[in-house]
Amino acid sequence: MAVTESEAEGAYGEAPAVHEGILGRQSARESAARTYARALPIVPVRARGLTIEGADGRRYLDCLSGAGALALGHNHPVVLEAIRKVLDSGAPLSVLDLATPVKDRFITELFHTLPPGLADRARVQFCGPAGTDAVEAALKLVRAATGRTGVLAFTGAYHGMTAGALAVSGGADDVRVARLPYPQDYRCPFGVGGAHGAELSARWTESLLDDPKSGVPLPAGMILEPVQGEGGVLPAPDDWMRRMRRITAERSVPLIADEVQTGVGRTGAFWAVDHSGVTPDVMVLSKAIGGSLPLAVVVYRDDLDVWRPGAHAGTFRGNQLAMAAGTATLAYVRENGLADRAAALGARMLAQLRELKSRFPCVGDVRGRGLMIGVELVNPEGPSTAPGTDSREPRAAATPRPAAPELALAVQRECLDRGLIVELGGRHNAVVRLLPPLTITDEQAAAVLDRLTDAVTAAARHHPDRAQPLRRPAIPAERTG
Repeated sequence: MAVTESEAEGAYGEAPAVHEGILGRQSARESAARTYARALPIVPVRARGLTIEGADGRRYLDCLSGAGALALGHNHPVVLEAIRKVLDSGAPLSVLDLATPVKDRFITELFHTLPPGLADRARVQFCGPAGTDAVEAALKLVRAATGRTGVLAFTGAYHGMTAGALAVSGGADDVRVARLPYPQDYRCPFGVGGAHGAELSARWTESLLDDPKSGVPLPAGMILEPVQGEGGVLPAPDDWMRRMRRITAERSVPLIADEVQTGVGRTGAFWAVDHSGVTPDVMVLSKAIGGSLPLAVVVYRDDLDVWRPGAHAGTFRGNQLAMAAGTATLAYVRENGLADRAAALGARMLAQLRELKSRFPCVGDVRGRGLMIGVELVNPEGPSTAPGTDSREPRAAATPRPAAPELALAVQRECLDRGLIVELGGRHNAVVRLLPPLTITDEQAAAVLDRLTDAVTAAARHHPDRAQPLRRPAIPAERTG
């Protein structure tokens, strides 16, 4: 017989048995497609803010945050209060696409946060409750509006798990889109990195669109992430973002910004496109906009609104609880300056994490924006230049070593042993990712860095390179209360 949450909470004398029993039944009954449950064998029973408590009585600092969906962390009081108000009011919980006061308040708050050039003439389509459905809607929209079919997308992209979203993601097996190089420093596709690498990426894009023999007709749209998350935490340079905006605008190609993971203050601006001042034609939004509950929308310029009724629909696009939770979250982030807070704290965390590069040869790169942070693990004994690369050519960034996914997995396990939940990502799954809630305190951030440093230290001991760390950074002791 299954154990209820209340039984799990009260059975700390038998906590290991309860914990193992639930995990065993999950393994026996759930799909082989499960992912997080394999890497993170915990059984959450309570959570608040950054902290999760498991059925085994252990407490964890959660830097996964529902893959970025929990801008305010677990069970924030303003979110719970918003949900309770809807429940107590007797309002319908699911309303398809009917107008309601709850929805009206959500749209008003959402439009208040949008880039000014879009907010003044925006339309919104509520989609199925996952970001991938909003991506599908955006692709359908630009195809309908332009009468064209092709799409420009980028290497390393991740836009979801449905057919259309997978087709524009970097791991697509059946390529139906034109793939463009995404700029990055550490593993620059042109071997140069920096501003020069970003310039080459832009030139390649222009050439592809303007060369009559490129084999790429004028597309229906371009879709990009202002920061690639699953691709390895790669922030797009602001100048490059502005260049993509000019390239697409001059050719009447709608620009779609996928802000599913980067939105609602995550990168240190309310929307990641705000860093560059770019106003996209279409924005795909999900995750944090629902305040921890499922919600996804596509927001777009009004002249693109050529759809016929029913052109994109979904039974659960009228989730009133998610709209109420989302309104509370958007307002709280905006009114309390949490984007600015994410920018400042994220910069400090990045600075401390970059000390790891000088201490551990297996730390190849540390990068991020705001509270979207990645640490790439490498094999320090591997070749320092890719096959075919002329090592005499000057580089703007460090020469990359081969990715070390096994080491990254070891770091993730060591983190979990120390009560820290982190995610892996990147091209080879060798990037340790931090996505803490925007409400994380300075003391909690120090504890996260301390545990991550300990985990890297422990994992590096078993690495072929036996170099010991030179020194330990001065990180304050944990004071999480």
